[in-house]
Amino acid sequence: MAKPNKKGPVRTVDIFCSKCRTQLYKYRKGGKGALVKCFLERISEDYTREVATCPNCQQVFARQTLIRGTPALKMIGQKVYMK
Repeated sequence: MAKPNKKGPVRTVDIFCSKCRTQLYKYRKGGKGALVKCFLERISEDYTREVATCPNCQQVFARQTLIRGTPALKMIGQKVYMK
């Protein structure tokens, strides 16, 4: 399968924790669908201290994985939302 576009989309979204409403990432998202995965190379600003863990409430909101050979975070359902 093809790798994701390195340059990536221009549109950015803010990703927040559903439990405590803390901002987690600023992410360059492509498409209009739900947030299922985040490619690590597309994260423009990272507000977390540990990977895939909320800095405020310590909730684990994603799992690290490889998607098409590229490091990514697979989001756990309803643990994050985006604006």
